[in-house]
Amino acid sequence: MPPENDFGPGLFPLSAVNGSGPALVDEQLALIGEPTPVRIPAVEWASWLADESVRARYWAKVYRTESTEDCWFFLGGISSTGHASFRAASRPGRTRRGTVPGHLYGYQLAHGVIPRLGWGTDSPTVCHTCDNHSCQQPTHLRLGTAAENRAEWLARRRDPGSPLADLRGPAGRSRAIGAAIRAGQKDGDSKAEIAAHIRVAIAAGRPLSLW
Repeated sequence: MPPENDFGPGLFPLSAVNGSGPALVDEQLALIGEPTPVRIPAVEWASWLADESVRARYWAKVYRTESTEDCWFFLGGISSTGHASFRAASRPGRTRRGTVPGHLYGYQLAHGVIPRLGWGTDSPTVCHTCDNHSCQQPTHLRLGTAAENRAEWLARRRDPGSPLADLRGPAGRSRAIGAAIRAGQKDGDSKAEIAAHIRVAIAAGRPLSLW
């Protein structure tokens, strides 16, 4: 495993591949919607998870319902892979080390610190069982590997009913759903009305069937 200061620790999201050298592994991860490796030390995760103000900021950006069946969509920044982009802390420099994938923060908030989480292909990662990349529902997140995540992506991406088949791509889908929720909140809509807005936003990206 390379030192944690290689490849620009904590660089997320990755807007473009750095032309200074090969980055095939990270590029391949991005293609299947896997966030760029963040390589945050466990001690830093622990401090952010224990900080009440950080937790409050995180939950303020998550649209929650009473049902564990529902996805809890992220209303803040969305990365190029469609994942929540959460600034857990401000750090100097261009690497934006304090900005992390929201579901990595949320999973550890529910289950405790996972050493080397999201560091690379040979480290544990958090998979979405619902395939909605911006979802923060703890019951929709599970610990896995990059290989498992890729296998699930390959198995489900051609299903026209899967979120992975959305014509807008994962980032477009996440942003459209977030915008629909925020619009409903601004208008003072009920939970039921916002749920209807979410369904409309989801349907807008569904592939057309020829049958």
